[in-house]
Amino acid sequence: MEAKIITIVGGGSTYTPGVVKAILSKKDTFTVKEIRAYDIDEQRQEDVAIIVREVVKATCPECKFITTTDPKEAFTDSDFIFAQIRVGKYAMREKDEKIALKHGAVGQETCGCGGLAYGLRTIYPMVEILDYVEKYANPKHWILNYSNPAAIVALALKKLRPNARIINICDMPVAIMNTFADILKCDPHEIKPYYFGLNHFGWFTDVWVNGESRFEELRQHAIAHGYLDAALDEQHWEPSWVHTYGNVKLMMERFPKYLPNTYLQYYLLSQDVVDDANPEYTRANEVMDGREKTLFDAINHYKETGEYEDDMFVVGAHGTFIVDLAESLCKENGGRYLLIVKNEGAVADLPDDAMVEIPCYVSPSGIEKVSVGHIPTFYKGLIEQQYASEKCIVEGAIENSYDKVLQGFALNKTVKSSTQAKAILDEMIEANKEYWPELK
Repeated sequence: MEAKIITIVGGGSTYTPGVVKAILSKKDTFTVKEIRAYDIDEQRQEDVAIIVREVVKATCPECKFITTTDPKEAFTDSDFIFAQIRVGKYAMREKDEKIALKHGAVGQETCGCGGLAYGLRTIYPMVEILDYVEKYANPKHWILNYSNPAAIVALALKKLRPNARIINICDMPVAIMNTFADILKCDPHEIKPYYFGLNHFGWFTDVWVNGESRFEELRQHAIAHGYLDAALDEQHWEPSWVHTYGNVKLMMERFPKYLPNTYLQYYLLSQDVVDDANPEYTRANEVMDGREKTLFDAINHYKETGEYEDDMFVVGAHGTFIVDLAESLCKENGGRYLLIVKNEGAVADLPDDAMVEIPCYVSPSGIEKVSVGHIPTFYKGLIEQQYASEKCIVEGAIENSYDKVLQGFALNKTVKSSTQAKAILDEMIEANKEYWPELK
């Protein structure tokens, strides 16, 4: 395999050192000659790069690593583009979460009103990235996109840039499968999942290990314990995530047929989530005081002392999944993954243009979707409502339509009424005036 060039968009992310470490951990089977970090925040990227350079030096010093704010330098001849942008950074995430909670609705990054707001910030910056990549990158490039909210971003990009060579992904199902592996005492790579839904809005319908279904065992565990009594993924150990994994028990007590994505708590247990939330200290604050602070304290310590500790960050599902997928795109019989793809009949009861999250086989030939078939009415109804909410947001962004965006907020299951939806939207318009398309 010819050595690849990888560009990481959002090079200033705290995830970047872990992604680079995951890339270089596969140097014997997935050869990379150059890694480029690209970000519009030069200072933040340069700070994170201090740690990344130590990772490269310790793991694969022959690999070239550069940082840049210039799109031409970032994307010229690049083979893979790993996108993980956060428009507005954690300051805007905090505003999204606290505005929603102030009005009695779920305050969360990718779900509910916070997710809709984040989507409106992210659509056009992602379009700009796709256009840069199309102009400069290797014609056979692949963009692997983590940028949230993945459901809205995927739907918008499919409408605005239908021919882009992009695969939209999420590491949450992978993190859940890592938990399944701990419960079942098996290797995560031995798990073969069956799954359907939208991003952050889906269910496992079966889980096979080495040719045998272990679904009932997992289902009984989830009814009794949620996804707890198992080792949590390295990214999901904080108190809020422990609570989230425990809430699976409540969802399973009421709807025991399938195993839910943890994010469904925001829709199926929305009032419980609001009641349990601290409107003055949200998940954004937890991340800023946790992962963000830990990494930047370590960076400052390195600047002062020159001392570097390898355990200052984790690789986790975020890093391993995207690198495994990139490798699979380079080898025959590459692998089976849960990806966000255009439905086109894969889930028989959902619109063809919906961007669904389902199993797919990946190889140099591209993506082969696994047919899901028909789904029960309850799940179909939930997905159709969520899809309608997200579709209104995308259409509102494209048409600069206040009415469409309000419809998207009012349709969302985390919102109680159109009165609440309008109050949240109007306050979010003011908070996001530097980032959103103008709504008329």
